[in-house]
Amino acid sequence: MSEKELGQKWDRCLADCAIKVGTGLGLGIVFSVVFFKRRTSPIAFGTGLGLGMAYSNCQNDLRSHYVLHSNVAKEP
Repeated sequence: MSEKELGQKWDRCLADCAIKVGTGLGLGIVFSVVFFKRRTSPIAFGTGLGLGMAYSNCQNDLRSHYVLHSNVAKEP
């Protein structure tokens, strides 16, 4: 794996982590306010869930050597 490919994988991992943690945090805040009388446990749970999913995706992405990611779909 070249340095460029590794850099692209790390960039995808960080972007995925930011999206998943942000979404988990946001949903945790909404659930905390609406259903749990402003307790902090749903916020921590949502953030941890997002972080765990991002970690799992990054681990799978960094372990795969032969998966090609492209932005353009080719027609047959």
